[in-house]
Amino acid sequence: MAPRTLLLIPTYNERENVESMASQILSQGLDADLLFLDDSSPDGTGRILDALASRDPRVRVLHRPGKLGVGSAHVHGIQWAYDHGYEALITMDCDFTHSPADLGRMVAASSQYDVTVGSRYLRPGSLPGWNLLRRFLTNFGHFLTRHLLKMDYDATGAFRIYRLSRIPREVFSLVTSMGYAFFFESLFVLHRNGCTIGQVPIVLPARTYGHSKMSFWEPYRSFKQVFALFVSSSLHPAQFRLTEPLDHLDPSVQDPQGWDEYWERKRHKSGFAYEVAATLYRVLVLRRRLNRVILRHFPSGARLLHAGCGSGQVDEDLQHLMKITAVDVSVPALRMYKQNNPRAHRVVHASILGLPFEDGSFDGAYNLGVVEHFTEEDIRQILREMRRVLRTEGKLVLFWPHVRATSVWFLKLAHFGLNRVLRRNVRLHPPEISLLRSRSQAERLLLVAGLELVDYRFGPADGFVQAVVVARRPPPVETRR
Repeated sequence: MAPRTLLLIPTYNERENVESMASQILSQGLDADLLFLDDSSPDGTGRILDALASRDPRVRVLHRPGKLGVGSAHVHGIQWAYDHGYEALITMDCDFTHSPADLGRMVAASSQYDVTVGSRYLRPGSLPGWNLLRRFLTNFGHFLTRHLLKMDYDATGAFRIYRLSRIPREVFSLVTSMGYAFFFESLFVLHRNGCTIGQVPIVLPARTYGHSKMSFWEPYRSFKQVFALFVSSSLHPAQFRLTEPLDHLDPSVQDPQGWDEYWERKRHKSGFAYEVAATLYRVLVLRRRLNRVILRHFPSGARLLHAGCGSGQVDEDLQHLMKITAVDVSVPALRMYKQNNPRAHRVVHASILGLPFEDGSFDGAYNLGVVEHFTEEDIRQILREMRRVLRTEGKLVLFWPHVRATSVWFLKLAHFGLNRVLRRNVRLHPPEISLLRSRSQAERLLLVAGLELVDYRFGPADGFVQAVVVARRPPPVETRR
């Protein structure tokens, strides 16, 4: 039995094409419904589509409030297909660069693959009538996706068939691009999640009718996104893989500092240059320093609590050596943590101001760049909670940015340039209201919480960024006598 199939065509100013396109598609004899998704075309395309739909029950039309991006249109159409129970989805353009006559070959090949792509790179002479600039940009884009993203497919085209019955819906939630970059990013994510991808050779003539809707800046943004994907996948590839859902979300957990918004923004790759620098620092410097500190103070197999775990890029090596329970108030952060650390012992939605664990549950606890975002009163509460969940002689490791840290000056300089000079109103990092001023300050706060300082280091090991404060929960006074 043939799968229930939907054919999706996004439109914007396609009044010259839609009637002929619909007629040619329907004449192919496909057992498929046809969905046009129009972004309020000012040329009246939507009215023509409504008339088509009124005459033929196989044609459906969705109207969106404005031009929201071709990638956004495909995301919308994919989700609509899942919502309405379609098992297969065909996508193509409306300008006849994708020929309805190729649909039969595409559908025949698609039974073998999760995704089938119409490719203009399998045979010579597949780009007739293209000018030199457009030919160069297309071939350069293919060169980048092949060599940087390791995909030999035609990754930038829209002529595809998705076997939705074989592809988890959640895979598409990992795609963040809403413009033309959607095409190679979505194929990259599908490829990373083990989807089988096949290709069918097609000829892609120059745009037959109308005018190209790609802006001058779109190729630049797409090339930039290729490099962003390359860097991100090289530094922490797990973010592009699906993981099991979080076991339990506690509706009583409050997020007064807005960490959900912060981690959602990071998931969507805002502030690319800053994110690259921050990721390089976390992976190449901070992770190594954390590994050394943890292995110095804890034996293999120790039960550790990462309190305020964030995305957990720094934990990947330790997962093989320690039994780590990760806690964060932010749900997006916990999802990223599970992507980066599928071997984590537990991932728990909770506030570090009130940990949901019994007294003495852990051999050790740590966090990195967390306490500086809290008031001193909150820090005292956090330290008391840490002491409570530590066993006697258990240790606490704090990576606490110093008031004289190089990162503090870098962020001040970056914010001055972005906001005062360029007037961008950008904040690259949440406010750090309690930077560490001295060893004596750390010792005083620890003492109030019933912890004693055992080690303090601030120096060139991480470029004078974070002081490493190590404390322990001492035995009761009577046992020391």
